[in-house]
Amino acid sequence: MSFATTLLELGARIDAHQTGPRVAVDREVWWRVALEVAQGNVTLLALWSDGRDVHMAVLDEVEGEVSVVSLACPNGRFPSVGRTHPPAVRFERAIVDLYGLVAEEATDMRPWLDHGRWGVRHPLGAAKPDAAAGLPYAFLPAEGPPLHQIPVGPVHAGIIEPGHFRFHANGETVVRLEERLGYVHKGIDGLMRGAPIARAALLAGRVSGDSTVAIALAFARAVEAAAGVEAPPRAQILRAVMAELERVANHLGDFGAICNDASFSLILAHCGALREQVLRCANAGFGHRLMMDRVIPGGIARNLDEQGAANIRALVAHIRRYLPHLVRVYDNSASLQDRTVTTGILKPELARQYGAGGYVGRASGRAFDARRTLAYPPYDTLRFEVPARTAGDVDARVWVRIDEITQSLSIIEQCLEKLPNGPIAIAMDAALAAAVGQEATTLVEGFRGDVLAWVRLGPSGTIANAYIRDPSWLQWPLLEAAIEGNIVADFPLCNKSFNCSYSGHDL
Repeated sequence: MSFATTLLELGARIDAHQTGPRVAVDREVWWRVALEVAQGNVTLLALWSDGRDVHMAVLDEVEGEVSVVSLACPNGRFPSVGRTHPPAVRFERAIVDLYGLVAEEATDMRPWLDHGRWGVRHPLGAAKPDAAAGLPYAFLPAEGPPLHQIPVGPVHAGIIEPGHFRFHANGETVVRLEERLGYVHKGIDGLMRGAPIARAALLAGRVSGDSTVAIALAFARAVEAAAGVEAPPRAQILRAVMAELERVANHLGDFGAICNDASFSLILAHCGALREQVLRCANAGFGHRLMMDRVIPGGIARNLDEQGAANIRALVAHIRRYLPHLVRVYDNSASLQDRTVTTGILKPELARQYGAGGYVGRASGRAFDARRTLAYPPYDTLRFEVPARTAGDVDARVWVRIDEITQSLSIIEQCLEKLPNGPIAIAMDAALAAAVGQEATTLVEGFRGDVLAWVRLGPSGTIANAYIRDPSWLQWPLLEAAIEGNIVADFPLCNKSFNCSYSGHDL
């Protein structure tokens, strides 16, 4: 019996939810589901609130099914999932910051997104004056031999987003790393409320700029599922082309940047040139270097003409010729191998516990890929493999990226070969008008891993509530574990090999 079937026997199905079951449960069943998650029988995907209820999305990996469990919180409290399953802790801290709903017996009650700068607490719930504004953040202590602390950030030397890292070190060896994020909180949940669909789609595409295609796709698919429509076949194929171009561009950039953090700038220069060619090709074909605002509910906003398709085919051929030379340089450079092999090891059991997606999870043996497991269009008609390694170190995360580039090039070629004629978008007005109150939860694969989107439709073509979960929510905590026992100088290397999103995490 699948987990979804069991859930339906324990709670009341919400008929408005159009993709897999959303089940309203009582506190006892909520706690039973939390224990199933803690025991590894299902994987926690996300935990969020709409201000009234709390929702927990879980994945049955055997059946390839996503289920959502919902608990009403009339007294503003719910049983803590993080009490038995640490990956839920940051979700719970964010819920209390935004909505004021408290996780009972939570293991960590410190604020997360709220830095005491908003003027009020719980802005999306019953907003209250912020009496704690200005109080220092209490970093966790570390005990043992003589230790010293190294604060890094939130302002960094490079042109990157802000985040604070607090190291406890014994000499050069890292004993504990703790992150403090939330510096680029944009209020996405609040901005989505009541927004017209077109405006909400723009917001989704800006959750994390380097994943704009993947996140916009997750949002668009959720809106379409809630409204009971599908994008045209040509749009679905071109969405995959854009998603794979995004993956190739980011993996090339990461490959070069990881090598650069190991003081090997030659590969950075060549990967930077290749990435630039991908971005220029995307701009020529779809009208934007990052393909931002090109995936919209109902289809896509810009067609690909014959010249654009020819440019992409030429790009694929060029990367295929050029990349193997860079891979040989990486693999045969002893100084690089010395820095990446056995550095920043993420244990497979932690990757599994946290449901780590993308190259972080696949480099540690968790070969989950939403394109394969959930097989949404057009990936259900394409041939590709899901590369995976088991070493869990920086080197493994590099190799997963390299192998994924090869797979993405093949996917792009297949898409262009079977690209049908026809419209690239459908009108959504009538479907949206008839779907007020309808909901959907979708999971798509971005370059970092799986992206979750939940949408509830409102009147007059608006969004009543929405929630987007970037893969980084489940990957940032694992960086803290991977750096332990390594030297401080290897942190940039480990950090870049994870390449978690600050913006996608902070919403």
